[in-house]
Amino acid sequence: MRGDNTDQRVADAACVVHIDDLPDGLLVADRQGRVLIVNRAAARLTGVAAEKAVGRDMRDVFPFRDSDGRDWWKCLEPGGGLRTRTRVTERPLHLPGGHELMVAARLVRRPERGGEVVKVVITLRDGGARARLERSRADLVSTVAHELRSPLTSVKGFTATLLAKWDRFTDDQKRIMLETVNADADRVTRLITELLDVSRIESGRLEIHRQVVDIPARARKVIAGRVAAGDAEDRFRLEIRGELPETWLDQDKVDQILANLAENAVRHGRGTVTIVVEPSEQGVTVSVRDQGEGIAPELSTRVFRQFWRGNGRRRGGTGLGLFIVKGLVEAHGGGIVVQRAPEGGAEFRFTVPTGTPDFA
Repeated sequence: MRGDNTDQRVADAACVVHIDDLPDGLLVADRQGRVLIVNRAAARLTGVAAEKAVGRDMRDVFPFRDSDGRDWWKCLEPGGGLRTRTRVTERPLHLPGGHELMVAARLVRRPERGGEVVKVVITLRDGGARARLERSRADLVSTVAHELRSPLTSVKGFTATLLAKWDRFTDDQKRIMLETVNADADRVTRLITELLDVSRIESGRLEIHRQVVDIPARARKVIAGRVAAGDAEDRFRLEIRGELPETWLDQDKVDQILANLAENAVRHGRGTVTIVVEPSEQGVTVSVRDQGEGIAPELSTRVFRQFWRGNGRRRGGTGLGLFIVKGLVEAHGGGIVVQRAPEGGAEFRFTVPTGTPDFA
């Protein structure tokens, strides 16, 4: 008998540990509303400790109300309704003080089909996270609309003008207008590419196709591209320090990382943009530095968020570039930080690990 009790206690302890590892809040109550289980996340979200809730009535310790002030448990009515009902759709509810939580429930029946409700399993999520997600989506729609409006207006205006008055323009004038249309089409393509990257990063569907990559060569290519686009050649400096190990990376995504960081340094910084490539214990470290104002330490955790534009000033771009850079670096198993550069300004420093074909 002692062995059986010990085994049961071990099983119960394992169950508790497992429940407390869940990221969402979990409450379990019997059909009368007596609280049986409160996991750690639920205690954190509600502010009610498990020892103060277990054994008490749900309506006393977790008095959830809907937007009209109605008692959620009373409306739930575990003992009533159709015997086929097993799930209660997630909805926003409030605790006293106005704190919003997203609450869903499952009715556990015995027997499973058409039996009486024996337990109610309730899941909780932070309503603030939902609000932040909705704001993020609204920001995304607003950003896309704003960024698309200008190039599409330009494309529409020039093409309509050329179609209506083709014979009135010289070849040079036509070329200028067509070059503008081409540049604006490229701008729209870049925006769509950024949005697809954001979607893949957020959903975990970003694919890495590894091959041996010469990082200094990719940096030179990015600098050459900036110079060809009109930046002064003496604005950039590339430093390679020490013997670099072999790195197996996604070449296109390395180009994208370096290009985004170089563009960020040119757009938001001043002076010389220096790219330093050097070996490190973890693999290869690349630093992209400018000589501008730099980034305040309290903002260092925000710069990699979506729609961040330095110090709230809009200087062009979607504000997605650094978010994408962080996602691409982490997809390679690396990390990125921002700090103050040795000569002032901002320094974005990322590290990618060495690898082999087997690692890839």
